[in-house]
Amino acid sequence: MSDVLHHYNATQRTTLADESRDVVRNWHLLFILVWRDLTVRYKRSFIGWFWTMLHPLLLTVILTIVFSQVFRVAIPHYEVYVLSALLPWTFMQQTTVTSMAAIAWNGALMKRVRVPKTIFALSVTIAGVVNLVLAFVPLFAVMLLRGVPIRPSIFFLPISITIVAAFAFGLSLALSAIAVYFLDLREMWTVALTAIMYLTPIIYPSRIVPEQFRAIVALNPFVYLVDVVRIPVFDGTIPARDTLAIASACAAASLIIGWLTFRKLSRGFYPYL
Repeated sequence: MSDVLHHYNATQRTTLADESRDVVRNWHLLFILVWRDLTVRYKRSFIGWFWTMLHPLLLTVILTIVFSQVFRVAIPHYEVYVLSALLPWTFMQQTTVTSMAAIAWNGALMKRVRVPKTIFALSVTIAGVVNLVLAFVPLFAVMLLRGVPIRPSIFFLPISITIVAAFAFGLSLALSAIAVYFLDLREMWTVALTAIMYLTPIIYPSRIVPEQFRAIVALNPFVYLVDVVRIPVFDGTIPARDTLAIASACAAASLIIGWLTFRKLSRGFYPYL
């Protein structure tokens, strides 16, 4: 049976429409995978899912203590500024890193039954979105405690989260496919994320970036993806048309490149699982 599946997947060219229908037909498996991703992560933890809300809050406290004096004049309510950007950043970071191991973790399942391979990156992304939504609870609590008004612009967040999730899913597809062949990619990507974080105005305002480096920062897609979430929360406005357009374009490009990369590489997965 495994040899038949191996031959089928090595010769079949799956279209996006076929893959989408296959995922819908396997919605029950997707639900199980999402539930597993949500529960296994904190299975042995005393406070369980509360870490989803507590982790970004504790990290924000640390960053606020370290940097609030540096940016005290430049950024009022620094803790809200940091946390509103840290949430989407953490979501993209954790989703892409976790997705790179998802194919290997589910290799035995893929060898036994025919399942849509994209379902594993998709389940990680959906589980990450659930965690992201839960993480907004402490953010809003901090805003209430610090007297920062929660404005109607927060109702734009579902659109912001959709854009960020689409980008993370597309990037996860590409990275997870490459990681099957190149195991060191996960460690390399983790290191790269550290550099990308400091190139993204998360803990500092973009206006302090020296003029000669602003063009480099402007090429960083994470800047716009973080901003489409932070602006409705911290600034209390809808993101500017340019910011929204660039973030949406980055998400669309990520999905297209991610799918094409995954489609090309996935036919040769089985010898490496």
